[in-house]
Amino acid sequence: MHSEESLAAEFERLRRRPDAESAPPVLCEFTVDLPGDPEPYAERLRSVLSAAMGLGITEDFTEDDLPTDGVPDWFVAACSQDGDGAPDFARDGRAAYQAHTESRPWPLRNWLHRFDPDDDSRGWQWWDITRTGPSRVRIWVDGWGESFFGCQELRWAAYTAGARHVDGPAVQNRDVWAGERSA
Repeated sequence: MHSEESLAAEFERLRRRPDAESAPPVLCEFTVDLPGDPEPYAERLRSVLSAAMGLGITEDFTEDDLPTDGVPDWFVAACSQDGDGAPDFARDGRAAYQAHTESRPWPLRNWLHRFDPDDDSRGWQWWDITRTGPSRVRIWVDGWGESFFGCQELRWAAYTAGARHVDGPAVQNRDVWAGERSA
C-alpha cells in the first residue's frame, strides 16, 4: 500500500498543494473544529506528518530506535506517558482525543511505525488541508475510495495539533476539495 515513492509523493503534497488534475476521482475528508486560527494548526499538523514521512523515506524501521530529532518537541511531549511538558493546545487535543475516541494516547514509537513503508495498517495517503471557516479545516486524504480505513494515527496527530473535534472520514468528489483554499 505504501512505498518510499508514495511517501515521497505525500511529503511533497505536505509542502505544496497538488494540482486538481492529479487528484483521484474521490478523496476522503475529516472535518476538524479548532479553538482558533487554522493557519498555526495547519503548520503544526504538517510539521509532524512531514517528520514521520521523512523517517519513512530514510530510516530502517527494523532498528530498535528511530531518530526523532526532526519530530516537533510538542508532539514528542504529547506522546509521552502523561503528556507532561506538552503545550496547552497539545494537552487539550490529547484530552479531546481520549474523550472522543475512548482510546489511549499513542506512544511516539508506535505512532511513527505507522509510517514504515512495510506497515500496511495505515489506510490513507495525505492529500491536503483546507480552510472552511474561521476555526474549521478539512483534512483531505486518499483513502482509495473507501469510507472506512485505518486512520487512528491521523486522528491522533489531528487532535494533538490542537483540534477540539475531528469528524470523518467522509468520501467526497475531488471537485469539493478543488473548490476549497489550502490552509
